[in-house]
Amino acid sequence: MPYSQIVGVGHYVPDNVVTNHDLEKLMDTSDAWIQERTGIKERRFFTPGKDTVTSMATQASLIALERAGMKPSDIDFIVFATITADYYFPGCGVLLQRELNIPGIGALDIRNQCSGFIYALSVADQFIKAGMYKNILVVGSEIQSSFLEMSTEGRGIAVIFGDGAGAVVLKATDHPDHKILSTHLHADGRFAEELIVKDPGGSRQGRWISHEMIEQGGTTVYMNGQNVFKHAVVRFPEVIKEALDTNGLETSDIDVLIPHQANLRITKYVGEQLGLPEEKIVSNIQKYGNTTAASIPIALSEAWEAGRIQSGNLVCMAAFGSGFTWASALIRW
Repeated sequence: MPYSQIVGVGHYVPDNVVTNHDLEKLMDTSDAWIQERTGIKERRFFTPGKDTVTSMATQASLIALERAGMKPSDIDFIVFATITADYYFPGCGVLLQRELNIPGIGALDIRNQCSGFIYALSVADQFIKAGMYKNILVVGSEIQSSFLEMSTEGRGIAVIFGDGAGAVVLKATDHPDHKILSTHLHADGRFAEELIVKDPGGSRQGRWISHEMIEQGGTTVYMNGQNVFKHAVVRFPEVIKEALDTNGLETSDIDVLIPHQANLRITKYVGEQLGLPEEKIVSNIQKYGNTTAASIPIALSEAWEAGRIQSGNLVCMAAFGSGFTWASALIRW
């Protein structure tokens, strides 16, 4: 049975830097208030007419391919994770395929919110282990700034999210020492409405989107922040330990932990619970905010660029988000 190896990483973030001080001009908030609650200092917002979810994914993918020493034509499958697709349908997978000029290959869209990239990575890993594909492009890309309510009423959500894209190239290998060791996926739909954008939805009578839906707030993000935090700080350590236990490893064996960048307080709490020193944990939410499905591949790419990930390192990724969904992946780099 072949294994899956990450052989290339890349990321792209928009040029438009939006600081906490910029948000102070739009709503009743402050740099201190935002940093205290989230750890975020700034984020990136897309430039209309230049950036799209697909174009950002394309840039991240080309960087990952170059670092892998591969061409787009070497890819035989795409797995694209996003909740902010350029169109209601079709998904961004086929649009990325078009941009890379590799017609004919399969393209799968994953919609698992903040856990989307790990879900996508797991799907790609299974395809490679089954022998169906050899080279798979796995992408997370989001433009969230376009649906944020930039007002005092919407500040609880507006200050958190940002835009960006990350990508990895997954390759079939028979090398037993450099591979994805395991992935672990979970969900609990009982909490689906705790973090939700309700509309538009196909089950609505009449039009998918209406003035009434907008007026009632169905098209904006609702989040029960306390409940999300309460579950996240339990599920993060739980799913990380599950990955370690599956492979007969200890927390001390982790060289690099890359959590979904949801909230710096969550990341610090999880690190304390696991007994991991800060130097082993990758945090870039200060610069980018929460980029949902893009957060882990962006952080992975930056950590690799900074030399924090070396051959033979044990790298753990973990995520928690809307659904609720949570997941982890353990990789021997």
